[in-house]
Formats: sequence, C-alpha cells, structure tokens
Amino acid sequence: MSKSSKLITCEQLRSHFRDGMSIMFGGFMGVGTPPRIIKEILDSGVKNLTVIGNDTAFMHSGVGILISNNRVAKVIASHIGTNPETGRQMIAGEIEVELVPQGTLAERIRCGGAGLGGVLTPTGVGTVIEDGKTKLTFDGITYLVERPIRADMAILNAHRADHMGNLVYLRAGRNFNPIMALAADFVVAEVENLVETGSIDPDHVMTPGILVNALIAAEDK
Repeated sequence: MSKSSKLITCEQLRSHFRDGMSIMFGGFMGVGTPPRIIKEILDSGVKNLTVIGNDTAFMHSGVGILISNNRVAKVIASHIGTNPETGRQMIAGEIEVELVPQGTLAERIRCGGAGLGGVLTPTGVGTVIEDGKTKLTFDGITYLVERPIRADMAILNAHRADHMGNLVYLRAGRNFNPIMALAADFVVAEVENLVETGSIDPDHVMTPGILVNALIAAEDK
C-alpha cells in the first residue's frame, strides 16, 4: 500500500460518527449508495441523524436501512415514495421530512460547496415549497431564494479509485455522488476496485482526490 494512501479501516471510520450529525449520501434509489459504509453507520449505533440525498431508497437497501432502524431524525430529499417506512414515520411524527425539488436540491448542494449564499429558482413558487422562504422578482418573474446545504459527512460509492482518492463511477451509479463530494466537511468513498496512484487516466477522473478525505474498501462479494 502507498504511504500516502487514504485507505482507512472501518474502525477508523467509526471515529467520525456521532449522534445528531448530518450525512449526505450519493445514490438514486440505492444505486450509488455505499452499502458497507451504511452498515458501519448502523452497527456503530449512532442516532438522530440528518440524511441528505435524492431519495430514501427502499426499506432494506440504501439509506432506507437507517430509517427502518430508527436512526434518522430528519430527511432532506426529493422524494420518499419508494420507501413506505419513511412515509409512515413522517405521518406518525417520528421523523421530519423536508421535500426539495430534485434540481433545487442539486443546486443547493452545489452552492454549499462553492461558498455561495444561495440560488434563485422559480421552481416551487405558488406551492407549499415557498412557505417561509424569501421571494424576489426580476423582470416580472418571481423566484425563491433557496439556501445552500452542507453536511458533516458525505458518503460516496466509487467503482474505481486510486490511493489518493481520485474516483471513477460506473454508469448510473455516478448520479449524485460527485456533487455530494463538494459540500461536506469529511468525504469518504467506498471503493469497489482500488488501483495504484497514477493508473487512472486524469481525463477519466470524475471526483478529484483533493475532495476526498478517506477511502473504505468494499466488502468482498
């Protein structure tokens, strides 16, 4: 292993978990969400989490596992329809759910990573989405001011990576992963194929290693 490798153990990763933390996760209905890291979060016993991502996958996959085991206090997502447990807990008042239009969610995270104060969007004007938000009008068009989103941790799932943390995603597994890497204080990627530094063509890197703090090896299949 390279002396400069960012590969860490699951025990080392657990030292970064704490009750009440916010976690961004890559994935679309569980595809692109890191299963081993999710298992480590579950097994660590941390609770009252805020999870931020496109959706809550299914009851027994992706971030849905954390919801089914009552580890989540708040969800920020674009939809929850594929996971009935999220809906049940929301209706029962057991968790808070903030639904954000998908494009708006991506832009709010991008703003969080870029250090911007927010984004203007007409999406949601005239709906419940606008409740409590600042509205501005330019050239006769009304916009909502959507504030940036950041998190304590981002958990990613990469198909390939080198020891410096340069990441390559596989097809649709790319989805929200690259943008999540921009807006968290600590970024960890689960890696299916770890290769030597320098063996990935720079033109193929989708998330540069400078954004990645740590790597976790995927479980053997």
